[in-house]
Amino acid sequence: MTRWTAFGVIAGMVSGAAASTACTKPRAAETADRPSVAVVKVVTGDLAQTLTLAAEFRPYQEIEVHAKVAGYVKAINVDVGDRVTAGQLLAVLEIPELQDDMTTAEAGVKHGQEEVNRAQADLARAESAHEVAHLGSARLAAVMKQRPTLVAQQDIDEAQGRDRIGEAQVATAKAAIAAAQEQLAVARANENKTKTLFAYARITAPFAGVITHRYADTGAMIQAGTASQSQAMPLVRLSQNSMLRLIIQVPESAVSRIHLGAPVDVKVQALGRSFQGKVARFAEKLNPDTRTMESEVDVPNPKLELVPGMYAYASIGTDQARGVLIVPVQAIDRKDDNITTMIVDGSGRIVVRPVSIGLEAPDRVEVQRGLAAGDLVVVGSRGQLTPGALVTPKVMAAAATTAEAR
Repeated sequence: MTRWTAFGVIAGMVSGAAASTACTKPRAAETADRPSVAVVKVVTGDLAQTLTLAAEFRPYQEIEVHAKVAGYVKAINVDVGDRVTAGQLLAVLEIPELQDDMTTAEAGVKHGQEEVNRAQADLARAESAHEVAHLGSARLAAVMKQRPTLVAQQDIDEAQGRDRIGEAQVATAKAAIAAAQEQLAVARANENKTKTLFAYARITAPFAGVITHRYADTGAMIQAGTASQSQAMPLVRLSQNSMLRLIIQVPESAVSRIHLGAPVDVKVQALGRSFQGKVARFAEKLNPDTRTMESEVDVPNPKLELVPGMYAYASIGTDQARGVLIVPVQAIDRKDDNITTMIVDGSGRIVVRPVSIGLEAPDRVEVQRGLAAGDLVVVGSRGQLTPGALVTPKVMAAAATTAEAR
């Protein structure tokens, strides 16, 4: 190869390299000039819609314990904060007049029993007299048949009369026994009533709970609980706190989506803890003043960590969808009745797609039509983006979209 030939080859190579560099630089510059946008891939998954509302804990049961009978407080065994069990003695009343009534009732029962015994003795005597009279009448009747002229008819009539009198006396004695037994039953019923009233002097807890208020002290006069509320003073207030009711006021717009057994996540900020529960019951009626429906969640409280009156935030699962297309809520644009989203296609261009959405959660949305799994939806700022613009997609994790959007 000559010197000029080698020089020509080298010159050609330099010229080709320069031409190649000249073509590459505009393309790199074009790519570098594209704005970078945050995108997230459309994925398939499960979506649950929740309704989060402020709620308040209340005792599962709460009553004011009244006395059934009037009397003076002889002893009160509990105070505020005491935990009591079902059937535990709370207080004892002093009722002297009931003790006298008990004595009278017991005497009435004894008297009734004696009257029954006396009537039974009268019956035995009447039956014996009737038996003698009946035998005498039967003998005279037998002799009359064999020897009609031996016994006077008057004797026969008198014997039959005595027989009928004895029979009537037996019937009277039996009636007297029945009457005495009825009187004895009345006396026993009166005794039982007095015993029942006397038992009310011992006031016990109807269920296990905590004493939250004490109204009376030893020696206080307590009116009967059957009197008007202005006169009857309770002894204590008892609350069952081992199980609490979480009262949730559900707005009218969400009433149709509340179902029995729906899971509820209960967050108590005062304790920094969450509890799990289910919708146990709801009123099925709106409060006309607040346009809300009261719903309740039963929350076990075995350690009494929760206190009635505490506030909590309850997240109720209202709807659920499985195996659906999901995008972040930041990817959805709403204008009037039109719902759209921006995607980045395979060539890196912005495309506006009309979509149809379904279930909505606080951070994600179900897309029913308009997108496919794997599409790149824009979640960053879209104010400067126009359809057809070339961009560089920056794929982000779904968990980071909220922070990026902000």
